Amino acid sequence: MPFISTKTSIAISQEKKLSLKAKFGEAIQLLPGKSESWLMLSFEDTCTMFFQGSDAKPLAYVEVKLFGKSTADAYQNLTRAITEIIHEELGIAADCIYVTYQEISTWGWNGSNF
Repeated sequence: MPFISTKTSIAISQEKKLSLKAKFGEAIQLLPGKSESWLMLSFEDTCTMFFQGSDAKPLAYVEVKLFGKSTADAYQNLTRAITEIIHEELGIAADCIYVTYQEISTWGWNGSNF
């Protein structure tokens, strides 16, 4: 039950959102036991964002939340994949992308909790 939320300082076209959706759907499989069948995504574009005191460069912040835990190696592999996807699809430089992870022990769905 992963959730990936992406915020960018630039506009993301519907075509790019669909491409990101497909690529994130593949990349989530880098975390053992996770798949696109439970993946939820959100995209917030044209956010006011500053990095190193400036808003001159395109920026992205990606939050990955998942039910349960994974390994440091799996997170490293997913960070690499997410960074590459954002760079390829949106042209945002790797050094202007943050990726964070949150492991959730209780996750609600369909009126009950796991």
